[in-house]
Amino acid sequence: MDYRSAYFRSNFKTREEGTEKIIEGYFIVYGQRIELWSDCFEEIMPGACAGSIAKNDIRALYNHDSKAVLGRKSAGTLILREDNHGVFGTIVINQADSEALNIYERVKRGDIDGCSFGFWPAAEEIHNEANGDTVFKVKEADVIEISVCTFPAYPQTNINVRRQEFDQHNQRRLDERKRKAKERLTNVKSDKAE
Repeated sequence: MDYRSAYFRSNFKTREEGTEKIIEGYFIVYGQRIELWSDCFEEIMPGACAGSIAKNDIRALYNHDSKAVLGRKSAGTLILREDNHGVFGTIVINQADSEALNIYERVKRGDIDGCSFGFWPAAEEIHNEANGDTVFKVKEADVIEISVCTFPAYPQTNINVRRQEFDQHNQRRLDERKRKAKERLTNVKSDKAE
């Protein structure tokens, strides 16, 4: 099982509530296909994150950097809720942290609008569609972190891991077709022998 990241563009909002500065928006969007490469996609299925957002002590990071923690669920500075659209997050910015304030201001200006989450796929299905597309449908994701991101695109390491899985899946399909063809040929030969 490989650690993965899925990236989206978000409609982040910033707001001030009393003296607090807040970043909020959808960090995980259900049912949205993310293109890994030509003809290969990943899709997070509705409800896939419910278990982990209930039990995990998830962190909010900037660009997946564990040195740039913006909030944490157990500290009450990250609040996550799931609905039919995905997972909505509210990050309460630490105003004593100049880096967090800078990120808040960049989101406020619209300079940063990407979001992502890091997860372990606990359950997924691979679908081969009639048009030739392959879709990894993540049915259960063990979410570790969510991130405000500068560039919402798959990191190359995740693409390489997915490419290996894709190639292995295609090899299994080819091996199965060969096995069935051999089986049919054997049946034809035995029918002729009778």
